[in-house]
Amino acid sequence: MSELNIKPLGTRILIRRSKATTSKGGILLPDSAQEKPKEGEVIAVGPGKHAEDGTLVISKLQVGDRVLFGSYAGTEIKTDNIDEEYLILAEEDVLGVLVTQ
Repeated sequence: MSELNIKPLGTRILIRRSKATTSKGGILLPDSAQEKPKEGEVIAVGPGKHAEDGTLVISKLQVGDRVLFGSYAGTEIKTDNIDEEYLILAEEDVLGVLVTQ
């Protein structure tokens, strides 16, 4: 899994946010001026939720999927010893899965 050792519950997922890149003109902006990327990689997926009839509804997302999400979706997780940015968000907050051809 990840170095965070976090297991999402229910239909939540753990995402590693993609790194910000240079601007279209090739200028590297400081972190404070950059818009955070709205895409990332699924690192962990919760077990799912129980439907009213008691059956387990499993997430459609899988570890390794590249996903798009809203600007204010999820909860950011930051630690001192990890340079990566992580989010925990509900599966419903995912706007789409990026498909490579």
